[in-house]
Amino acid sequence: MTTHDLSAADVAARLEPVARRALGEYDIDPGAELTLLNVSENATYAVDDPATGERTVLRVHRHGYHDGREIESELAWLDALRDDTGVRTPRVLPTRDGRRVLAMPEEGESDPRHVVHFEFLPGAEPDESGASLPASFELLGGITARMHEHALTWRRPPGFTRFAWDYDGAFGQVARWGRWQDGMAIGPEELEVLGRLDATLRSRLERFGSAPQRFGLVHADLRLANLLEDGDEVYVIDFDDSGFSWFLYDFGTAVSFFEDDPRVPELTDAWVRGYRAVRELPAEDEAEIPTFVLMRRLLLVAWIGSHSGTDLARSMGVDYTAASCALAESYLSRFA
Repeated sequence: MTTHDLSAADVAARLEPVARRALGEYDIDPGAELTLLNVSENATYAVDDPATGERTVLRVHRHGYHDGREIESELAWLDALRDDTGVRTPRVLPTRDGRRVLAMPEEGESDPRHVVHFEFLPGAEPDESGASLPASFELLGGITARMHEHALTWRRPPGFTRFAWDYDGAFGQVARWGRWQDGMAIGPEELEVLGRLDATLRSRLERFGSAPQRFGLVHADLRLANLLEDGDEVYVIDFDDSGFSWFLYDFGTAVSFFEDDPRVPELTDAWVRGYRAVRELPAEDEAEIPTFVLMRRLLLVAWIGSHSGTDLARSMGVDYTAASCALAESYLSRFA
């Protein structure tokens, strides 16, 4: 597990020169305006070209999360989903000489910084506070099922590689987002409760198994924040975490950061309804959904600890750990 390198306050100052040099590889006016949209796993910039009036998006990758081949694999799945299923994903905009992934030097760093250029997609994420939330989750369930069906049948190109969100990748030797034990405000009581949760997750996931109908290529962050609605058009964005995991992990990600919200049972029903309209979901699998909600929750405890410099981690922090322990006790009372 590498340390998160985009948490520091100077990230914009460090990365804007990288982004600016990358623009020189595309047919973009050198005076284009760069606006930092988001910093999480990566830094994402809006690029406004004064020569054309067009807006595009530049993604500057963190160090140590994906290598170039893994990023190329992500982009191949984006293309295939759009071409094969009609799930609308961002188009990649290549350089003048046809490259889709750039390796740009960064001052003071021995490793290059990977950069990808995307089309800008219009629209806004669905409202998470309104009465339309169940309908949005039903829509999300249907889109997720279409993606899972595609993952089962798609012939991946030679050299395709993405990491796995299995137990080891989440909590074991790999611990891709860090150790939950290093999360915020983890004391002896929290260690005891979350340790029991960890052990129960491990045994239940092992029992659930990784048969092809249950385990495959997933988005791994398929929540409403990564949908854009523009009239009748719906776009799916941010495949940076995509990899191999249980298909139901995608539901666990759908309720990220509000797993204890009293609406979650209703939203689960809506998501399952949308999913089953496209793909079979056996009752036995549906019954295991809480395991994947708690798997994601424990992963986010780890994420907050290893991304403590980000605004999101600071806003969740200690309270999120305390609520996670309460959720864990509730889950263990039913599933341990």
